[in-house]
Amino acid sequence: MIKKVTFTAVVLVILVILFVVKYRDVADRFNPFLVKTYVYVQIDKPGESEPHGRVAYALTGFDAEGKRKKVRFTASTQLPKGTYLKVLAKGAYTEAYERVDEEALPKAFER
Repeated sequence: MIKKVTFTAVVLVILVILFVVKYRDVADRFNPFLVKTYVYVQIDKPGESEPHGRVAYALTGFDAEGKRKKVRFTASTQLPKGTYLKVLAKGAYTEAYERVDEEALPKAFER
């Protein structure tokens, strides 16, 4: 009986670890220990088309303190090169983004 419970517990732990590794953005979305932060990015390359018609972006930006952060998000269309965005991120999960003017960027953002 104890062996079955131990085996089941080990299998569940392995499945949870695999889920977190594969679907990190989903795990981060519901993680209560992560804080939402704004990350400022500039579109510097075209996004990659996804099968369901969205365009995926993987960019590196900066938060208000100047810390470098990587963000991934999708858009319904290609965004113009040079566009500045303010991305609301929580770990690997991106909740929202909005276009901002260059004047609205924090001083820590490297232009």
